[in-house]
Amino acid sequence: SNPYQTNLFRDGVRRYLQLPADQTVLILHAKVAQKSYGNEKRFFCPPPCVYLSGPGWKLKQEQIKARDLGEAGFRVCGYMGLDSMGSSLMETQKLSFEEQPDAKGFGCAKALYISDADKRKHFRLVLKLFFSNGQEIGTFHSKLIKVISKPSQKKQSLKNTDLCISSGSKVSLFNRLRSQTVSTRYLSVEGGAFIASARQWAAFTLHLADERCARSEFPLREGYIRYGSVVQLVCTATGITLPPLIIRKVTKQYAMLDVDEPISQLHKCAFQFQGSDRMYLCLSTEKVIQFQASPCPKEANRELLNDGSCWTIIGTETVEYTFSESLACVREPVSPVPLITALQLTGGGDVAMLEVQGEYFHGHLKVWFGDVEAETMYRSPKSLMCVVPDVSAFGSDWRWLRYPITVPLLLIRDDGLIYSSSFTFTYTPEQSFIPGQQVLSDVPQDSDKLLDSIHQEFTRTNFHLFMQS
Repeated sequence: SNPYQTNLFRDGVRRYLQLPADQTVLILHAKVAQKSYGNEKRFFCPPPCVYLSGPGWKLKQEQIKARDLGEAGFRVCGYMGLDSMGSSLMETQKLSFEEQPDAKGFGCAKALYISDADKRKHFRLVLKLFFSNGQEIGTFHSKLIKVISKPSQKKQSLKNTDLCISSGSKVSLFNRLRSQTVSTRYLSVEGGAFIASARQWAAFTLHLADERCARSEFPLREGYIRYGSVVQLVCTATGITLPPLIIRKVTKQYAMLDVDEPISQLHKCAFQFQGSDRMYLCLSTEKVIQFQASPCPKEANRELLNDGSCWTIIGTETVEYTFSESLACVREPVSPVPLITALQLTGGGDVAMLEVQGEYFHGHLKVWFGDVEAETMYRSPKSLMCVVPDVSAFGSDWRWLRYPITVPLLLIRDDGLIYSSSFTFTYTPEQSFIPGQQVLSDVPQDSDKLLDSIHQEFTRTNFHLFMQS
Protein backbone atom coordinates (compact mmCIF):
# COMPACT_ATOMS: atom_id res chain seq x y z
CA SER A 1 0.00 0.00 0.00
CA ASN A 2 1.11 3.61 -0.49
CA PRO A 3 2.69 5.63 2.37
CA TYR A 4 -0.50 7.68 2.88
CA GLN A 5 -2.58 4.54 3.47
CA THR A 6 0.15 3.09 5.69
CA ASN A 7 0.17 6.21 7.87
CA LEU A 8 -3.64 6.16 8.11
CA PHE A 9 -3.48 2.52 9.15
CA ARG A 10 -0.78 3.22 11.73
CA ASP A 11 -2.79 6.13 13.18
CA GLY A 12 -5.75 3.77 13.52
CA VAL A 13 -3.63 1.22 15.37
CA ARG A 14 -2.39 3.96 17.72
CA ARG A 15 -5.98 4.96 18.50
CA TYR A 16 -6.83 1.31 19.13
CA LEU A 17 -3.88 0.89 21.52
CA GLN A 18 -4.99 3.96 23.47
CA LEU A 19 -8.61 2.78 23.70
CA PRO A 20 -8.99 -0.89 22.69
CA ALA A 21 -12.54 -1.59 21.51
CA ASP A 22 -12.23 -5.37 21.77
CA GLN A 23 -14.89 -8.04 21.40
CA THR A 24 -14.08 -11.17 23.39
CA VAL A 25 -15.64 -14.63 23.16
CA LEU A 26 -14.79 -16.85 26.15
CA ILE A 27 -15.64 -20.56 26.09
CA LEU A 28 -15.52 -22.61 29.32
CA HIS A 29 -15.88 -26.38 29.20
CA ALA A 30 -14.88 -29.59 30.96
CA LYS A 31 -11.73 -31.51 30.00
CA VAL A 32 -13.55 -34.83 29.82
CA ALA A 33 -17.00 -35.95 28.71
CA GLN A 34 -18.77 -39.12 29.70
CA LYS A 35 -20.15 -41.17 26.81
CA SER A 36 -23.89 -41.92 26.57
CA TYR A 37 -24.98 -45.48 25.82
CA GLY A 38 -28.14 -46.61 24.02
CA ASN A 39 -30.98 -44.15 24.48
CA GLU A 40 -29.53 -42.41 27.52
CA LYS A 41 -28.33 -38.82 27.30
CA ARG A 42 -25.53 -37.98 29.70
CA PHE A 43 -25.43 -34.22 29.26
CA PHE A 44 -21.98 -32.66 29.62
CA CYS A 45 -21.44 -31.58 33.21
CA PRO A 46 -20.62 -28.83 33.87
CA PRO A 47 -22.36 -27.57 30.70
CA PRO A 48 -20.23 -25.61 28.20
CA CYS A 49 -20.63 -21.86 28.79
CA VAL A 50 -19.96 -18.84 26.59
CA TYR A 51 -19.29 -15.28 27.79
CA LEU A 52 -19.28 -12.22 25.52
CA SER A 53 -17.36 -9.22 26.88
CA GLY A 54 -15.58 -6.03 25.82
CA PRO A 55 -16.69 -2.54 24.69
CA GLY A 56 -16.59 -3.56 21.02
CA TRP A 57 -19.96 -5.30 21.28
CA LYS A 58 -21.64 -2.00 22.25
CA LEU A 59 -19.92 -0.19 19.37
CA LYS A 60 -21.18 -2.85 16.99
CA GLN A 61 -24.67 -2.33 18.38
CA GLU A 62 -24.45 1.39 17.62
CA GLN A 63 -23.29 0.67 14.05
CA ILE A 64 -26.28 -1.61 13.44
CA LYS A 65 -28.65 0.97 14.97
CA ALA A 66 -27.19 3.59 12.62
CA ARG A 67 -28.18 1.35 9.70
CA ASP A 68 -31.80 1.51 11.00
CA LEU A 69 -31.96 -2.17 11.77
CA GLY A 70 -33.07 -1.49 15.31
CA GLU A 71 -32.31 -3.27 18.55
CA ALA A 72 -33.46 -6.65 17.25
CA GLY A 73 -30.76 -6.67 14.60
CA PHE A 74 -28.00 -6.51 17.19
CA ARG A 75 -28.96 -9.42 19.39
CA VAL A 76 -26.30 -12.11 19.37
CA CYS A 77 -27.42 -15.69 18.98
CA GLY A 78 -25.37 -18.83 18.68
CA TYR A 79 -25.37 -22.55 18.02
CA MET A 80 -23.07 -25.04 19.71
CA GLY A 81 -22.42 -28.66 18.78
CA LEU A 82 -19.70 -31.28 18.37
CA ASP A 83 -17.17 -30.81 15.60
CA SER A 84 -18.33 -33.90 13.67
CA MET A 85 -21.90 -32.70 13.30
CA GLY A 86 -21.30 -30.77 10.10
CA SER A 87 -23.06 -27.48 9.44
CA SER A 88 -26.64 -28.55 10.13
CA LEU A 89 -28.12 -26.34 12.83
CA MET A 90 -30.63 -29.10 13.61
CA GLU A 91 -27.86 -31.12 15.25
CA THR A 92 -26.70 -28.31 17.51
CA GLN A 93 -28.10 -26.51 20.51
CA LYS A 94 -29.25 -22.92 20.21
CA LEU A 95 -27.76 -20.42 22.67
CA SER A 96 -29.53 -17.26 23.72
CA PHE A 97 -27.40 -14.69 25.51
CA GLU A 98 -28.60 -12.77 28.54
CA GLU A 99 -26.85 -9.69 29.84
CA GLN A 100 -25.42 -10.02 33.34
CA PRO A 101 -24.92 -7.28 35.96
CA ASP A 102 -21.25 -7.02 34.86
CA ALA A 103 -22.46 -6.31 31.27
CA LYS A 104 -21.16 -9.63 29.96
CA GLY A 105 -23.40 -11.73 27.75
CA PHE A 106 -23.87 -15.27 29.04
CA GLY A 107 -25.09 -18.39 27.25
CA CYS A 108 -25.05 -22.06 28.25
CA ALA A 109 -25.46 -25.32 26.28
CA LYS A 110 -27.14 -27.62 28.79
CA ALA A 111 -28.26 -30.45 26.49
CA LEU A 112 -25.10 -31.57 24.67
CA TYR A 113 -23.94 -35.19 24.85
CA ILE A 114 -21.82 -37.70 22.89
CA SER A 115 -23.39 -41.04 21.96
CA ASP A 116 -21.72 -44.44 21.81
CA ALA A 117 -22.14 -44.35 18.00
CA ASP A 118 -19.33 -41.75 18.00
CA LYS A 119 -16.14 -43.78 18.33
CA ARG A 120 -13.72 -40.89 18.77
CA LYS A 121 -11.50 -40.61 21.83
CA HIS A 122 -11.34 -36.81 21.58
CA PHE A 123 -13.52 -34.09 20.06
CA ARG A 124 -13.98 -30.33 20.07
CA LEU A 125 -17.04 -28.16 20.56
CA VAL A 126 -17.92 -25.76 17.74
CA LEU A 127 -19.62 -22.43 18.45
CA LYS A 128 -21.19 -20.45 15.59
CA LEU A 129 -22.22 -16.86 16.41
CA PHE A 130 -24.59 -14.63 14.42
CA PHE A 131 -26.35 -11.33 14.81
CA SER A 132 -30.10 -11.72 14.72
CA ASN A 133 -30.19 -9.88 11.37
CA GLY A 134 -28.43 -12.93 9.90
CA GLN A 135 -24.91 -11.49 9.72
CA GLU A 136 -22.36 -14.15 10.67
CA ILE A 137 -19.87 -13.21 13.39
CA GLY A 138 -17.65 -16.28 13.22
CA THR A 139 -16.94 -19.86 14.21
CA PHE A 140 -15.03 -20.66 17.41
CA HIS A 141 -13.64 -23.97 18.69
CA SER A 142 -13.13 -25.33 22.19
CA LYS A 143 -10.01 -27.16 23.25
CA LEU A 144 -9.83 -30.94 22.88
CA ILE A 145 -12.18 -32.89 25.15
CA LYS A 146 -11.34 -36.47 26.15
CA VAL A 147 -14.13 -39.06 25.98
CA ILE A 148 -14.43 -41.50 28.89
CA SER A 149 -16.91 -44.34 29.40
CA LYS A 150 -17.31 -43.74 33.14
CA PRO A 151 -15.29 -42.34 36.06
CA SER A 152 -12.35 -44.59 36.89
CA GLN A 153 -12.88 -46.53 40.11
CA LYS A 154 -9.37 -48.00 40.04
CA LYS A 155 -6.57 -46.59 42.11
CA GLN A 156 -4.90 -44.04 39.85
CA SER A 157 -1.24 -44.46 38.97
CA LEU A 158 1.10 -41.62 38.12
CA LYS A 159 2.40 -43.82 35.29
CA ASN A 160 -0.85 -42.97 33.48
CA THR A 161 -1.54 -39.31 34.18
CA ASP A 162 -4.24 -38.81 31.53
CA LEU A 163 -7.01 -38.47 34.10
CA CYS A 164 -4.97 -37.14 37.05
CA ILE A 165 -5.32 -33.53 38.20
CA SER A 166 -2.14 -31.49 38.58
CA SER A 167 -1.43 -28.56 40.88
CA GLY A 168 -2.19 -25.27 39.15
CA SER A 169 -4.82 -26.75 36.84
CA LYS A 170 -8.40 -25.50 36.67
CA VAL A 171 -11.32 -27.51 38.03
CA SER A 172 -15.06 -27.28 38.56
CA LEU A 173 -16.90 -28.71 41.58
CA PHE A 174 -20.53 -29.78 41.48
CA ASN A 175 -22.93 -31.51 43.85
CA ARG A 176 -25.95 -33.72 43.12
CA LEU A 177 -28.34 -34.42 45.97
CA ARG A 178 -29.36 -38.08 45.87
CA SER A 179 -27.62 -38.32 42.45
CA GLN A 180 -30.49 -36.47 40.75
CA THR A 181 -29.46 -34.49 37.65
CA VAL A 182 -32.10 -31.80 38.29
CA SER A 183 -30.57 -31.04 41.69
CA THR A 184 -27.07 -30.31 40.31
CA ARG A 185 -25.45 -27.25 41.85
CA TYR A 186 -22.05 -25.80 41.03
CA LEU A 187 -19.57 -24.08 43.31
CA SER A 188 -19.45 -20.49 42.09
CA VAL A 189 -18.73 -16.93 43.20
CA GLU A 190 -21.24 -14.10 43.20
CA GLY A 191 -21.00 -10.69 44.82
CA GLY A 192 -17.67 -11.60 46.42
CA ALA A 193 -19.07 -14.69 48.16
CA PHE A 194 -19.03 -18.42 47.44
CA ILE A 195 -22.42 -19.78 46.41
CA ALA A 196 -23.94 -23.02 45.09
CA SER A 197 -25.50 -22.05 41.77
CA ALA A 198 -27.93 -24.13 39.73
CA ARG A 199 -27.30 -21.89 36.71
CA GLN A 200 -23.64 -20.91 36.40
CA TRP A 201 -20.37 -22.57 37.32
CA ALA A 202 -16.96 -21.12 38.03
CA ALA A 203 -13.52 -22.46 37.22
CA PHE A 204 -11.12 -22.68 40.18
CA THR A 205 -7.37 -23.02 40.12
CA LEU A 206 -6.48 -25.92 42.41
CA HIS A 207 -3.09 -25.42 44.06
CA LEU A 208 -1.07 -27.83 46.19
CA ALA A 209 0.04 -25.92 49.29
CA ASP A 210 3.14 -26.55 51.37
CA GLU A 211 1.89 -27.90 54.72
CA ARG A 212 5.12 -27.08 56.55
CA CYS A 213 4.67 -23.32 56.16
CA ALA A 214 2.60 -20.96 58.25
CA ARG A 215 -1.04 -20.81 57.18
CA SER A 216 -0.74 -17.15 56.15
CA GLU A 217 2.13 -17.84 53.73
CA PHE A 218 1.07 -20.89 51.71
CA PRO A 219 3.77 -21.24 49.07
CA LEU A 220 2.44 -23.29 46.18
CA ARG A 221 3.94 -26.60 45.05
CA GLU A 222 4.03 -28.46 41.77
CA GLY A 223 2.92 -32.04 41.18
CA TYR A 224 -0.24 -34.10 40.96
CA ILE A 225 -2.89 -33.70 43.63
CA ARG A 226 -3.32 -36.65 46.00
CA TYR A 227 -5.98 -37.28 48.60
CA GLY A 228 -4.87 -36.02 52.00
CA SER A 229 -3.10 -33.01 50.42
CA VAL A 230 -3.61 -29.45 51.62
CA VAL A 231 -4.97 -27.44 48.69
CA GLN A 232 -6.13 -23.96 47.88
CA LEU A 233 -9.11 -23.19 45.61
CA VAL A 234 -8.81 -19.83 43.82
CA CYS A 235 -11.62 -18.50 41.62
CA THR A 236 -10.09 -17.76 38.20
CA ALA A 237 -12.51 -14.89 37.48
CA THR A 238 -12.38 -13.00 40.79
CA GLY A 239 -9.24 -14.25 42.58
CA ILE A 240 -11.31 -15.01 45.70
CA THR A 241 -9.84 -17.89 47.71
CA LEU A 242 -11.25 -20.40 50.16
CA PRO A 243 -9.27 -21.14 53.35
CA PRO A 244 -6.75 -24.03 53.20
CA LEU A 245 -8.55 -27.33 52.67
CA ILE A 246 -7.59 -31.01 52.96
CA ILE A 247 -9.02 -32.97 50.06
CA ARG A 248 -10.52 -36.34 51.03
CA LYS A 249 -11.75 -39.28 48.98
CA VAL A 250 -15.46 -40.05 49.38
CA THR A 251 -16.71 -43.64 49.41
CA LYS A 252 -20.42 -44.25 50.06
CA GLN A 253 -20.74 -40.88 51.81
CA TYR A 254 -17.74 -41.48 54.05
CA ALA A 255 -14.62 -39.28 53.97
CA MET A 256 -11.60 -41.60 53.86
CA LEU A 257 -8.84 -40.21 56.08
CA ASP A 258 -6.08 -42.67 55.17
CA VAL A 259 -6.23 -42.58 51.34
CA ASP A 260 -3.34 -40.83 49.56
CA GLU A 261 -3.77 -41.96 45.94
CA PRO A 262 -3.87 -39.41 43.05
CA ILE A 263 -7.21 -37.71 42.37
CA SER A 264 -8.93 -38.57 39.09
CA GLN A 265 -11.50 -36.88 36.85
CA LEU A 266 -15.12 -37.13 38.06
CA HIS A 267 -14.11 -38.56 41.44
CA LYS A 268 -16.30 -37.89 44.48
CA CYS A 269 -14.36 -35.91 47.07
CA ALA A 270 -14.80 -33.74 50.16
CA PHE A 271 -12.92 -30.69 51.40
CA GLN A 272 -12.05 -30.52 55.10
CA PHE A 273 -11.06 -27.14 56.53
CA GLN A 274 -7.46 -27.49 57.70
CA GLY A 275 -7.08 -27.36 61.49
CA SER A 276 -10.83 -27.66 62.07
CA ASP A 277 -12.73 -30.26 64.09
CA ARG A 278 -14.12 -32.37 61.20
CA MET A 279 -15.61 -29.30 59.42
CA TYR A 280 -16.22 -29.75 55.67
CA LEU A 281 -17.15 -27.50 52.74
CA CYS A 282 -20.89 -28.00 52.22
CA LEU A 283 -23.85 -26.52 50.36
CA SER A 284 -27.29 -25.79 51.73
CA THR A 285 -29.57 -24.82 48.83
CA GLU A 286 -27.68 -21.81 47.38
CA LYS A 287 -25.50 -21.15 50.41
CA VAL A 288 -22.00 -22.55 50.99
CA ILE A 289 -21.58 -23.48 54.65
CA GLN A 290 -19.45 -25.69 56.91
CA PHE A 291 -20.70 -29.13 57.94
CA GLN A 292 -19.33 -31.11 60.88
CA ALA A 293 -18.84 -34.77 59.96
CA SER A 294 -19.61 -37.54 62.42
CA PRO A 295 -16.79 -39.84 63.58
CA CYS A 296 -17.15 -43.59 63.00
CA PRO A 297 -16.56 -45.38 66.35
CA LYS A 298 -15.62 -48.66 64.68
CA GLU A 299 -13.47 -47.16 61.90
CA ALA A 300 -11.23 -44.29 62.95
CA ASN A 301 -10.13 -43.73 59.33
CA ARG A 302 -13.64 -42.67 58.25
CA GLU A 303 -15.98 -39.74 58.88
CA LEU A 304 -19.65 -39.70 57.92
CA LEU A 305 -20.68 -36.83 55.63
CA ASN A 306 -24.03 -35.49 54.47
CA ASP A 307 -25.11 -35.18 50.81
CA GLY A 308 -24.22 -31.51 50.61
CA SER A 309 -20.54 -32.02 51.46
CA CYS A 310 -19.87 -34.63 48.74
CA TRP A 311 -18.52 -32.93 45.59
CA THR A 312 -17.62 -34.23 42.13
CA ILE A 313 -14.37 -32.80 40.73
CA ILE A 314 -13.59 -32.33 37.04
CA GLY A 315 -10.85 -30.52 35.15
CA THR A 316 -11.87 -27.55 32.99
CA GLU A 317 -10.50 -25.63 30.03
CA THR A 318 -10.86 -22.02 28.93
CA VAL A 319 -10.30 -20.63 25.45
CA GLU A 320 -10.54 -16.92 24.71
CA TYR A 321 -10.91 -15.26 21.31
CA THR A 322 -10.44 -11.47 21.04
CA PHE A 323 -10.88 -9.26 17.98
CA SER A 324 -11.62 -5.62 17.16
CA GLU A 325 -13.16 -3.79 14.22
CA SER A 326 -11.51 -0.49 15.24
CA LEU A 327 -9.83 -0.04 11.83
CA ALA A 328 -12.68 -1.12 9.58
CA CYS A 329 -16.30 -2.19 9.49
CA VAL A 330 -15.73 -5.85 8.67
CA ARG A 331 -18.36 -7.72 6.66
CA GLU A 332 -16.58 -11.07 6.54
CA PRO A 333 -16.66 -13.46 9.54
CA VAL A 334 -13.93 -12.74 12.07
CA SER A 335 -12.89 -16.41 12.14
CA PRO A 336 -10.57 -18.13 12.13
CA VAL A 337 -9.41 -16.08 15.13
CA PRO A 338 -5.66 -16.71 15.59
CA LEU A 339 -4.35 -17.64 19.03
CA ILE A 340 -0.72 -16.97 20.01
CA THR A 341 0.72 -19.57 22.41
CA ALA A 342 4.50 -18.97 22.31
CA LEU A 343 7.28 -16.83 20.82
CA GLN A 344 10.71 -17.96 19.65
CA LEU A 345 13.48 -15.43 18.95
CA THR A 346 16.38 -16.24 16.61
CA GLY A 347 19.36 -14.20 15.45
CA GLY A 348 20.25 -10.73 16.61
CA GLY A 349 21.17 -7.23 15.47
CA ASP A 350 19.69 -6.30 12.10
CA VAL A 351 18.57 -9.86 11.35
CA ALA A 352 16.57 -10.73 14.46
CA MET A 353 13.62 -12.96 13.58
CA LEU A 354 10.63 -13.82 15.74
CA GLU A 355 8.62 -17.00 15.26
CA VAL A 356 5.04 -16.60 16.46
CA GLN A 357 3.60 -19.98 17.41
CA GLY A 358 -0.06 -20.76 17.92
CA GLU A 359 -3.21 -21.89 16.15
CA TYR A 360 -5.51 -20.81 13.32
CA PHE A 361 -2.90 -18.74 11.41
CA HIS A 362 -3.34 -17.94 7.70
CA GLY A 363 -1.64 -15.95 4.96
CA HIS A 364 -3.71 -12.77 5.44
CA LEU A 365 -2.14 -11.86 8.80
CA LYS A 366 0.61 -9.39 9.65
CA VAL A 367 2.45 -9.20 12.97
CA TRP A 368 2.53 -5.73 14.54
CA PHE A 369 4.88 -4.61 17.32
CA GLY A 370 2.69 -1.95 18.88
CA ASP A 371 1.97 0.50 16.03
CA VAL A 372 4.82 -0.83 13.83
CA GLU A 373 4.09 -3.41 11.14
CA ALA A 374 6.66 -6.21 10.81
CA GLU A 375 7.56 -8.01 7.60
CA THR A 376 5.62 -11.27 8.06
CA MET A 377 5.91 -14.67 6.40
CA TYR A 378 3.22 -17.34 6.74
CA ARG A 379 4.71 -20.79 7.42
CA SER A 380 1.80 -22.96 8.57
CA PRO A 381 -1.48 -22.74 10.50
CA LYS A 382 0.66 -22.97 13.65
CA SER A 383 3.59 -20.69 12.72
CA LEU A 384 4.29 -17.16 11.47
CA MET A 385 7.81 -15.75 11.03
CA CYS A 386 8.51 -12.02 11.15
CA VAL A 387 11.45 -9.62 11.10
CA VAL A 388 11.86 -7.78 14.42
CA PRO A 389 11.58 -4.03 13.70
CA ASP A 390 14.56 -1.94 14.73
CA VAL A 391 14.05 0.07 17.89
CA SER A 392 14.38 3.23 15.77
CA ALA A 393 10.86 2.51 14.49
CA PHE A 394 9.65 3.55 17.96
CA GLY A 395 11.60 6.81 17.91
CA SER A 396 14.58 5.46 19.89
CA ASP A 397 18.21 4.84 19.04
CA TRP A 398 20.21 1.84 20.24
CA ARG A 399 23.05 4.17 21.14
CA TRP A 400 20.87 6.14 23.55
CA LEU A 401 18.56 3.36 24.77
CA ARG A 402 18.75 3.43 28.57
CA TYR A 403 15.49 1.77 29.62
CA PRO A 404 13.55 -1.23 28.32
CA ILE A 405 10.85 -0.56 25.73
CA THR A 406 7.84 -2.90 25.88
CA VAL A 407 5.30 -3.08 23.06
CA PRO A 408 2.17 -5.24 22.69
CA LEU A 409 2.06 -7.89 19.97
CA LEU A 410 -0.92 -7.75 17.61
CA LEU A 411 -2.02 -9.71 14.57
CA ILE A 412 -3.90 -7.67 11.96
CA ARG A 413 -5.83 -9.17 9.06
CA ASP A 414 -5.41 -7.47 5.69
CA ASP A 415 -8.96 -6.03 5.86
CA GLY A 416 -8.11 -4.20 9.11
CA LEU A 417 -9.47 -6.66 11.68
CA ILE A 418 -7.28 -6.55 14.81
CA TYR A 419 -6.51 -9.62 16.93
CA SER A 420 -4.90 -8.63 20.22
CA SER A 421 -2.89 -11.02 22.39
CA SER A 422 -1.62 -11.32 25.94
CA PHE A 423 1.98 -11.24 24.67
CA THR A 424 4.36 -8.30 24.74
CA PHE A 425 7.84 -7.80 23.31
CA THR A 426 10.58 -5.98 25.23
CA TYR A 427 13.67 -4.31 23.82
CA THR A 428 16.21 -4.31 26.67
CA PRO A 429 19.47 -2.32 26.63
CA GLU A 430 22.84 -3.94 27.21
CA GLN A 431 23.53 -4.44 30.94
CA SER A 432 26.31 -1.85 30.70
CA PHE A 433 23.70 0.77 29.80
CA ILE A 434 21.65 0.43 32.97
CA PRO A 435 21.76 3.76 34.84
CA GLY A 436 23.99 3.87 37.90
CA GLN A 437 26.54 1.46 36.42
CA GLN A 438 29.82 2.58 34.90
CA VAL A 439 30.04 1.61 31.23
CA LEU A 440 33.83 1.59 30.86
CA SER A 441 36.45 3.32 32.98
CA ASP A 442 38.55 6.22 31.71
CA VAL A 443 36.35 6.84 28.63
CA PRO A 444 33.92 9.76 28.42
CA GLN A 445 30.28 8.61 28.70
CA ASP A 446 29.21 10.65 25.67
CA SER A 447 31.80 9.26 23.30
CA ASP A 448 30.20 8.25 19.97
CA LYS A 449 33.11 5.90 19.36
CA LEU A 450 32.46 4.12 22.65
CA LEU A 451 28.73 3.86 21.99
CA ASP A 452 29.29 2.51 18.48
CA SER A 453 31.68 -0.17 19.77
CA ILE A 454 29.20 -1.19 22.48
CA HIS A 455 26.41 -1.32 19.89
CA GLN A 456 28.50 -3.55 17.61
CA GLU A 457 29.32 -5.93 20.46
CA PHE A 458 25.70 -5.80 21.61
CA THR A 459 24.31 -6.83 18.21
CA ARG A 460 27.07 -9.36 17.58
CA THR A 461 26.37 -11.35 20.74
CA ASN A 462 22.58 -11.14 20.78
CA PHE A 463 19.59 -8.98 21.43
CA HIS A 464 18.55 -8.77 25.03
CA LEU A 465 14.91 -9.21 24.18
CA PHE A 466 12.30 -10.87 26.30
CA MET A 467 8.83 -12.10 25.50
CA GLN A 468 6.26 -12.32 28.22
CA SER A 469 2.63 -13.32 28.49
